[in-house]
Amino acid sequence: MTTTPETKSEQSAECEDDVDAGAAEAEESAADAESRDEETRIAELEEEVADLKDRLLRAAAETENIRKRSLKDVEDARKFAMRQFSGDVLAVADNLARALEYVTDEARADEGSKGLIEGVEMTLKEFASILERHGIRPVEAMGAPFDPNLHQAMFEVESADVAAGHVMQVMRVGYTIHDRLLRPAMVGVAKAPADDQS
Repeated sequence: MTTTPETKSEQSAECEDDVDAGAAEAEESAADAESRDEETRIAELEEEVADLKDRLLRAAAETENIRKRSLKDVEDARKFAMRQFSGDVLAVADNLARALEYVTDEARADEGSKGLIEGVEMTLKEFASILERHGIRPVEAMGAPFDPNLHQAMFEVESADVAAGHVMQVMRVGYTIHDRLLRPAMVGVAKAPADDQS
């Protein structure tokens, strides 16, 4: 095949067109790949932002929970720090009440001991008031149904006068401190009388 200069120029132009078309395709392909890379990168960054937001919210919630727990611990420590001391001091109240239980009518009538007895009664009353001010309250036990959370049963006695399972005698008063048991009441509990079958 014989090539003329005109044919050469045409072939050259065709080659250039093919090269230009290939370059354009390559540019389009590169632009598409770059666009896909950008979209992928955006998706990755959005996912990372969502993950970081979630972690931030969880950290904030955990911080709030720790703050609330710390406040409760401080409040509990404040309320119950005196627990051991309070338990020991209750022995004084027990002794004052016991002393008043053994005062006879004769002693109450005697002018010499009347002042002493009134002083002990006033001391016990003031002591009970101070305990109350600090959240220490006596457990109501007499005649109440036996509650193992508040009472410590020392004995059971058959009784027709008191319902079975109810407290019929208090040997030592129990106390709560801010609605928590400080010391259980020592009690005697009634039980149903045994039927006499002879």
